[in-house]
Amino acid sequence: MGKISTKFVCNECAYEVPKWMGKCPGCNGWNTFVEESITPRAAGNKKATANAVPLSAIADSDVFRFSSGNQELDRVLGGGIVPGSLILLGGDPGIGKSTLLLQVAHFIAQTGQKVIYLSGEESLKQIRLRSLRMDINSDHIYLVNEPDLDYLSNYVDELNPGIIIIDSIQTVFTSEISSVPGSISQLRECTARLMELAKKREIAIFLVGHVTKDGALAGPKVLEHIVDVVIYFEGDKNYAFRLLRGIKNRFGSTDEIGILEMSGQGLKEVADPSYIFIDASGIGSPGTAITASFEGTRPLLIELQALVSASGPGYPRRMASGIDQNRLALIIAVLEKRCSINLSAYDVYLKVTGGMYLKDPSVDLSIAAAITSSYFDRPLPSATVFVGELGLSGQIRQVPFLEQRLKEIQKMGYSQAVIPGSGGKDAYNRGELEVLEVNNLDEFMELIG
Repeated sequence: MGKISTKFVCNECAYEVPKWMGKCPGCNGWNTFVEESITPRAAGNKKATANAVPLSAIADSDVFRFSSGNQELDRVLGGGIVPGSLILLGGDPGIGKSTLLLQVAHFIAQTGQKVIYLSGEESLKQIRLRSLRMDINSDHIYLVNEPDLDYLSNYVDELNPGIIIIDSIQTVFTSEISSVPGSISQLRECTARLMELAKKREIAIFLVGHVTKDGALAGPKVLEHIVDVVIYFEGDKNYAFRLLRGIKNRFGSTDEIGILEMSGQGLKEVADPSYIFIDASGIGSPGTAITASFEGTRPLLIELQALVSASGPGYPRRMASGIDQNRLALIIAVLEKRCSINLSAYDVYLKVTGGMYLKDPSVDLSIAAAITSSYFDRPLPSATVFVGELGLSGQIRQVPFLEQRLKEIQKMGYSQAVIPGSGGKDAYNRGELEVLEVNNLDEFMELIG
């Protein structure tokens, strides 16, 4: 065994140096370096402890999953919880992370499995008070108020739980690392140990992660690299609705979103999410357009609102809430060039209702419709939904999953749908839904009058 040496690691960006420094060269932060011990391993040849297995010899059976008790969370996870997975749930303080995981613990306990809920922030009495408000009372949920992870394996050996909940990863620590809880060293070591425990014992582990003012998970990005699944819990705590958005998923797609509603008894699934993004009282006013955005495996009808007003001296303002601001500038440029609309003398504001952030290119046509409607101060045709991607040449391009979008439009009671012309009108006409095709912006401007 060689001599134990030390290194210094930046607590913000994991930059390593052999000696202490005042300013980090990686992130320019001051006094962010912490000391870590380096224990050299014994020299000599090492024998592989795991056998090499041919790819064709591995069974191609489907991955086993079990339900969390919340269909929206199961959707984001890819169909359910995978045993042995390490799941990181991040979100703003007070958004409902602990509430959601307590409901998951309650459902798993009802199936007969035991749950370990390790809390490093709240006392056991505080968790008990929350459970009483949510009408949760189970002998299979075991609360632990011990932030030292060195003792967790003892609880696992004693209880053999189905899942483990760590609330939160920033508060737990291991005594083998001298730095404080929440530091880069503690986060990396504790997460690695939990990953090893999850894989060896085939136990699903949920980690709660705090979010910084910039909207990123507190601590380094190394957490997202280690864990199997990263889910962001989004929404304004002053409103009832919450969004679950998958950022990383080794067992499924990251395109899914889950929609939940906060109530006095906890978080509830939203059965028909399209209703929460549309305000019927505002439809028919200038600057309002409805689109069908495809999020994951389901279409959602979402209301877009635009406001075009005369700008003051200087450059006109372009502000967007719910889409990329550069995307808004691009659509404005296309409207100016292809439709001869003088938007350079006007401020343009765009808002996506319901707190959604849209990346689907099929909402371009509805954005252009809302801006045009506000510019001319004329409402769009009533009960009409706009779907289509806008090209730089003014062409309305085809979008995927058009059949599913039209089914949702008809289900919500709309009478018209404006779609790209290359789709084939006869293929999409159904019942009372009138499908109108447009090939370019010129045809679109004629249609909306």
